Amino acid sequence: MDDQAHAARTMWNCLHAWWQMMPKDKRTLAAADAAIREARKELDFLAELPAQASQAVLKTYFRAWVNCWEGRADEPNFKARFRSAMSVDIPQGRDLNIVRVHRRWGMVNLPKAGRVRFRWTKDLPVGKRAGTDNRITGARLVKDALGWHIAFRIQTLEAKPQPHQGPEVGIDAGVNIPLALSNKDHQDHGRPPRLPHGTADRDKWLPPKEKAKLLKLERQAAHRKSLRKKGEKTSRRLQHTYDQIKQLRAKATRRALDWQHKTTTYLARTYGVIVVEQLNITNMVKSARGTIEKPGKNVKAKAGLNRSIAQEAWGRTVTILTYKLARYGGRLVKVPAPNTSRRCSACGFTVPGSREDQATFVCKNPDCDFQCNADWNAARNILHLYRIGHDIVEVPAAGRRGRRAAKTVKPVAAR
Repeated sequence: MDDQAHAARTMWNCLHAWWQMMPKDKRTLAAADAAIREARKELDFLAELPAQASQAVLKTYFRAWVNCWEGRADEPNFKARFRSAMSVDIPQGRDLNIVRVHRRWGMVNLPKAGRVRFRWTKDLPVGKRAGTDNRITGARLVKDALGWHIAFRIQTLEAKPQPHQGPEVGIDAGVNIPLALSNKDHQDHGRPPRLPHGTADRDKWLPPKEKAKLLKLERQAAHRKSLRKKGEKTSRRLQHTYDQIKQLRAKATRRALDWQHKTTTYLARTYGVIVVEQLNITNMVKSARGTIEKPGKNVKAKAGLNRSIAQEAWGRTVTILTYKLARYGGRLVKVPAPNTSRRCSACGFTVPGSREDQATFVCKNPDCDFQCNADWNAARNILHLYRIGHDIVEVPAAGRRGRRAAKTVKPVAAR
């Protein structure tokens, strides 16, 4: 499978070089397919990749350019050997021959790899359960630090959900409280044990023992790297240490993604309308270093905050909420973010100094004196903006809008 993954990456790079070399009028799918066939005949290592997987690489590459032209992504580029995810696509599911061995394991037939055992984590439409409306259409193999994983593509026919009759709720995404809800049904990370909230902990998803092990491995890697001469090949010991570090990082990523899926499923089942802020996360995590003439202030503190924001993955949470709400008949709405954390949700006034610290909000209006958690106050303001219809942007059920397409599309309320 490693040889097939490297062949798929090389195939992508060859297609990209071919695209840049050919004139615009000759960049067609048929011409690219003919070039791939010739390359597979002349280069033996490209023939390690099955023909159907090669066609999948071709379609994915052309689709990447379509996404770029429609404003949903940047231009496709070369895939580096060590920074690109190793993956192989199986576009047809009829030859997989999936068999469930027992409760925990199954067997699947992979092209040029034979029968492979995989962990059975979800019910699949195989055997008598498969039909024209519920069947497996393909699979994708992806490798990370923990090994190879297989994801099956399933085509199923689902009835259109009825409109969700659940209540409305506003959600403020933060670092102190990951998801603060306007009805105080806040969603916290829970286990595993970590440092207190708000600290710039790079490995908050690792328990103390794993965190100590990671620190030990990082010190070993730094020591062994210092002994390596310039231009010398990485030793096996150092590479093994790097692999162990990657495994711990992969565990932390899995735990974070598991929490996001479980939390968003609960929210989608409970609430009919979820209102979030329209955040520009890219600008929020920019460095505060500044320039040589005008150096930034509190650079280390800002760097720690940026790491905490990146670990929370607010954008991914909203993306998951979008399709899960559509599945259960709910709606996701975005409202403007300015002043939601500084405005008092009780009196509606924005008085300087009301946000005393990260977790405390005390309204400085003499006629109000409202006190509460700052994240809960922001969540109440977010829900209030939706109820008064202030610049509402409803996210379509299919997913997020393109970055450049959003400039020409009017909000739902303005149509």
